[in-house]
Amino acid sequence: MAEEYGEKTEAPTPRRRQEAREQGQIARSQDLTAAAMIVAALLLLNAFGQDLVKALRALLAETLSLRSPAAGPAATGPALEELVRSLAQVVKAALPFLVGLTLVIVVVNLLQVGLHLNLNRLQPNLGALNPFKGVGKLFGKGRSPVQGLMAVLKLVLIGAVAYSALHGRLELIVSAQGLGHLQVFALGAQVVYDVALRVGIALLVLALIDFAYQKWKLERDLRMTKQEVKEEMRRMEGDPKIKQRRRQIAMQIAHQRMKKDVPTADVVVTNPTEFAVALKYDAGSMHAPRVIAKGRGLIAQRIREIAIASGVPILERKPLARALFKLVEVGQEIPEQFYTAVAEILAYVYELSGKAKPKQIA
Repeated sequence: MAEEYGEKTEAPTPRRRQEAREQGQIARSQDLTAAAMIVAALLLLNAFGQDLVKALRALLAETLSLRSPAAGPAATGPALEELVRSLAQVVKAALPFLVGLTLVIVVVNLLQVGLHLNLNRLQPNLGALNPFKGVGKLFGKGRSPVQGLMAVLKLVLIGAVAYSALHGRLELIVSAQGLGHLQVFALGAQVVYDVALRVGIALLVLALIDFAYQKWKLERDLRMTKQEVKEEMRRMEGDPKIKQRRRQIAMQIAHQRMKKDVPTADVVVTNPTEFAVALKYDAGSMHAPRVIAKGRGLIAQRIREIAIASGVPILERKPLARALFKLVEVGQEIPEQFYTAVAEILAYVYELSGKAKPKQIA
């Protein structure tokens, strides 16, 4: 019933996944990248922030001293050199933060989508500049209930996490008016860091949930009907009807050849029912007996029927029939290892039929 109505019940084929990937349909969460960047930035600032603050403070001091009226023209040259040195220290102090943040962003994106370059996505899309279209994405029917629920959940969770970070410090914050300016700055920085870190971790957890949902949604959208799967397999492997027709033609040609060649055989060696191998030997044109037909199962039965109708002797030699079927193709002469066994069979057959014995097999 599902197939008749075209319901998408089948898992997408590898080709369908590849085509979707080439078109940019990849499970990806923008929130995951942003949340990972927030958490990484906070941790990197906590690790390298002191050196960066010291370098910025030195740069500020050099800048103010350069603009000071007390600094005469003779001091301008050394001051500029010191300013350049301070700028270099700022760059050096900021480099671990910038490199670490860049690596986190690259790794998070690679874990989501892998290494995939899609030049079609780089083409300009003027429709994306329409502000009304953007508003429609936020509030229109294209936004799924799950995404709306995630937005509400984010607001609630962020509020709860922020309150949990501030709740234990409310008395200290209220009494901050009696602290010095450096103590107030340190307290504010610590509170902001704790709140931001907790909010970032909460956003990271929600982003992981969103990423799992995006993967599930993409998998559901890429599902195929049974008819689509059949058409996909037909495009990849060819039309089954055409392949079946080719097999039928090949079987007909093989049967016609078998009906022509088996009556000319000197003997048919059987297993007795599973294998049948027809052998022919002409001392004038062959170095050794040749397999002119062979078969297994129904084909072996057909070879025996043609041999009986044509008066070709049939001998049961189980090991020999099995070995010849597996090792010798139709039209090939038998290997040297079978010379003795086949020569004995041909001698026996010729003796029964009254024909002259063949010359020694080379």
